[in-house]
Amino acid sequence: MMMIFGMFVFSIPTATYQQLQRSTTWNHANNSRVGSMPAYQYVGKGEDKITLDGSIVPEFGSQLSLTALRAMGDTGKSFPLIAGNGKIYGLWVLDSVEETQTYFFKNGKPRKVEFSLKLTKTQTAGQLIGNVLGNMVSNLL
Repeated sequence: MMMIFGMFVFSIPTATYQQLQRSTTWNHANNSRVGSMPAYQYVGKGEDKITLDGSIVPEFGSQLSLTALRAMGDTGKSFPLIAGNGKIYGLWVLDSVEETQTYFFKNGKPRKVEFSLKLTKTQTAGQLIGNVLGNMVSNLL
């Protein structure tokens, strides 16, 4: 297993990604000053985004994987993102799925499907773990 997003497992039988790109921003408000550079003030975290680029080859993976991911996106819900090494990234929403089909068989089935998934973080791993542990303790009491 490379990574899991909700109940979707990235692996050879489903879909594999070859590139993970992450972009994190922070917000700074600026105030203009006469005769000087603007003054900046940190006002909080910005967006955290991940792009996963990969491919599916019919001999190994299934195009139904992209259908499953699109169904997850249709829910509008956030899902946990966990790497195969156990790193918990937090909760993420699926912003978009892009798909490119190439090298077709006679029946029109693609020999290669390239995809790009764009995810946006909605909750940090610390909050996610705290909420799960808090709920477990509440249920025990």
